[in-house]
Amino acid sequence: MLAGIIGLGLIGGSLGLALKEIKMFKRVLGHDKKSLHEKQALSLGLVDECVSMAEISECDAIFIAVPLSQVAHIVNSFTNLRISQTIIDLGSAKSVINSQISSKIRKNYIGAHPMSGTEFSGPKAAKKDLFKNKILILSDIASCGEFQIAFAKEIFVNLGMQIITMDSVSHDKHIAYISHLPHILSFALANTVLAQEQPENILALIGGGFRSMARISNSSPITWRDIFKHNREYLLESLSQFQGSFSYAHELILNEKWDELESWMKKANSLHEFL
Repeated sequence: MLAGIIGLGLIGGSLGLALKEIKMFKRVLGHDKKSLHEKQALSLGLVDECVSMAEISECDAIFIAVPLSQVAHIVNSFTNLRISQTIIDLGSAKSVINSQISSKIRKNYIGAHPMSGTEFSGPKAAKKDLFKNKILILSDIASCGEFQIAFAKEIFVNLGMQIITMDSVSHDKHIAYISHLPHILSFALANTVLAQEQPENILALIGGGFRSMARISNSSPITWRDIFKHNREYLLESLSQFQGSFSYAHELILNEKWDELESWMKKANSLHEFL
């Protein structure tokens, strides 16, 4: 069997390394519209060979790891699929994309979201163990072919992932709170500090707390622009909820209600019972 990966950045490159290690596929092929990414992927051994889209279209499993605005167009470009071929989209927002997939190839398509990643991007950020012991969410599988579901599950189980299934709307709502909201807050924190502090002060005074909260503000703006766009509705909902909580804390501090502020923080501590 052949695996084809479109997009050789952090996710696609890490997948290439992981697929080569589990030896499910005879060869792992790659394609990226950036020639530099292809050269880096080859030099780093992320894939066995970089090939054309026509050659990718012949692969048994086709993984798509590109910005979300490109996903539906790429998926729908595969018009002559064999009944056994499987296209797996690895993006982190699903409902908009799922609604754009052509009915002619819907059975071949799997919407998968690996809950793994780092703040780095590009082929050089790839890690072979990025997916190991992580959660993998499959969405709207009732619309997928039985073979495709079983094949996708086999691949991700072999990668060491724990599989959860849910509908794409529920996926997007949950992910808005636990992934997309934290990212936009990290971007906001970084911009707030940059507007108030000189770089030399940041370097001299920075502590572990700030590093922890600001870490993911180094994530790719191109990738996250598309994520925020494709999950706009639920991201706005989560931001409204956050603004309410933030405003409440602001009010407690403004009015010097320290006991209530302590209770509010203790409530937040309870989250760690589940982490």
